[in-house]
Amino acid sequence: MFRHAHTGDTEAREPLLDDQPEEEESDEGVVIFDRMGPTGKSDTGVFTKKRLTYEEAVEKTGFGLFHGLLLVVCGWANASDAVEILCVSFLLPTARCDLELSSLDMGLLTASIFLGMMVGGYIWGYLADQRGRRRILVVSLTVNGLFGGLASLAPWFWLFLLMRLISGVGVGGSIPVIFSYFSEFLPCRRRGAMISALATFWMAGNILAAGLAWLVIPRVSAQFSLGYMNFQSWRLFVVLCSIPSFSSAIIFKTLMPESPKFLMEAGEEKAAIRVFHKMFKLNMLGKGKDFPEFRLCMNDKKREEPGENRTPSACGKGLVCILKYGFTPIRQIFKGSLKSRSIVLFVIFYCISFGYYGLWMWFPELFKRLEEGGSPCANMSRLYTVHNQSCYPVNTAVYMEGFFIAVSNLPGNIFTILLMDCIGGKILLSSSLLLSSMSVFLIYTVKTKLQSLIMSCIFGGVSVITWNSLDVLGTELYPTYLRSTALGFFTGVGRVAAIMGNIAFGELVDTNCAVPILLVSVLLLLGGLVALVLPQTKQTELT
Repeated sequence: MFRHAHTGDTEAREPLLDDQPEEEESDEGVVIFDRMGPTGKSDTGVFTKKRLTYEEAVEKTGFGLFHGLLLVVCGWANASDAVEILCVSFLLPTARCDLELSSLDMGLLTASIFLGMMVGGYIWGYLADQRGRRRILVVSLTVNGLFGGLASLAPWFWLFLLMRLISGVGVGGSIPVIFSYFSEFLPCRRRGAMISALATFWMAGNILAAGLAWLVIPRVSAQFSLGYMNFQSWRLFVVLCSIPSFSSAIIFKTLMPESPKFLMEAGEEKAAIRVFHKMFKLNMLGKGKDFPEFRLCMNDKKREEPGENRTPSACGKGLVCILKYGFTPIRQIFKGSLKSRSIVLFVIFYCISFGYYGLWMWFPELFKRLEEGGSPCANMSRLYTVHNQSCYPVNTAVYMEGFFIAVSNLPGNIFTILLMDCIGGKILLSSSLLLSSMSVFLIYTVKTKLQSLIMSCIFGGVSVITWNSLDVLGTELYPTYLRSTALGFFTGVGRVAAIMGNIAFGELVDTNCAVPILLVSVLLLLGGLVALVLPQTKQTELT
C-alpha cells in the first residue's frame, strides 16, 4: 500500500507501512527502496525527494515558536551590545572625578569602544562568512562581556581605556553578525518586520542601561573598599552591564543552531536539513504535522570573483599575501552591481554614526551641565568651570533624562515594525535621516532645558527608524557569502565616524559647541539625500 506525495508536477509513491524499506539515495534526490512485500517477495520502488531552494525550505518549516524564540535570543544579544556601548555615557558624570578626566579624556573614552568596534567589525564579519555565524557570535560576545567586566577593576584611566577598547572589538563582531544570522532563518515576506523587531531590542538595551544607571550609580551604599582602590557605584554599574553579553554567549553556545543559509553555502546539506527540521518541529508543535521530506538546491556558484583565490596558500604565506587575501571581500563589495550601493551605504553609515553617537554619547554630560537651565551652547563661562565641580552627590535627574530619551525610541520602533514591509527600507531611511537633521538643528536653537529634552527625545525616536532601516537594507543588499563582511565593514566605517564625532564634541563642547551640533545636522541631511539612490529591497529574497 502506498500514499501519494506531490513532488512538483509529478506524483511520487511513498511507502506507508511502518516497516521502513532499505533506502539508497542518489545525488539527484531519487530514493530507491527495497523491502519484503506481504507475499514474501521483494517489492522495489522509487520515489523522488523534491529539491527546494533556500526560500522554499524556509517556507516549508512554517513561522511560529522557533522564530519567537530566535527573536528573543538574538534580541537579547543586540540589547547586550547596546548596554555595553551606552554604559560609558552614563558613567561619565561620576567617573570623570574618580579617574580625573578632562573633556578630551571623556571624548577619548567614549571613542575607545568605537575604535575596537571598527577593528572587530570587519575581522569578525569576515570570519563569520568563512567559519559560521554562530561560532563567531559566541566568541565575540564572550570577549565583549569579559573585558567589559574587567574594566571595572581598572584603577587608572589608561587601563580603563584599554579594557573598553578590547571590549569594543567584541561588540564590533556581534552587531553585524547577529543581523546576518537572524535574517537567514526568516521567510522573505516577514523579514522586514522581524528585523525591525530585532532592532527594537537596541532600545531595550538602552532603557536597561539607563535604568541600571539610575538605580545603581547614585547609591552610596553600593560603594565599598577593594584593597588598592575605592570601588565606587559606577564600577558596580560597569560589572552589571557585562552580564547580558556573557549570558548571550552561553545561550548561543548551548541552544542555538548554525544558520541554514550559511550551511547551504558551505555545501553542508544534511546539516542544513537538520536545522530546518528543528525549525519545523518547534513551529508545528502540537499541530500533528510530519516533517516533509526534501533535498536542497545547493549553490554551485563560486564565491570568489574570477582570478581570486579563497585560500591564502594559493599565493604563499607572506604578510602581504595574507593581507591581500583578507581584504578580498572588500574589493568584491565595491565591484559590479554592488559598487554603487556600497558607496551610498559608506556615506550613510558615516553620516548617521558621526551624528548619532557623537551627540547621543554626550547627552548625559550635556544635561548635567544644563541642570540650571539654558540652551546647550549658552553661558559658555559656566561650561569652562564644570571640571571644578564635585561629582557627588550624584544628580539623579541626569539618568532620569537619559531614561526618557531611551524610551522615546519606542514609537519609532513600533512604526518600523508595522510599516517596513509595506513602505520598504529605502523610503524610511531617507525620510528619517531628513527628519533627524531637522531635530538636531532645533536642539541647537532651543532656549530651555525642557525644550532640549523634548527635541532630544524627538531625535531619538526618529533616528531609530534610520538604524532599523539600515539593518534591513544591509541584510538584503548583499549575498550570503558577503553579507556579514559587508555589514562588518560598514559598521567599521561607522565606528570611524563615531570616534571622530566623540573627539569633536570633546574638543569643542567647552569652547564652541555650536560647530559639532550644526555639523551633525548637515551630515544627516546629506545622508538622507544620498539614500534616495539605493535600490528598493522590499520583501526581496536573500541570495
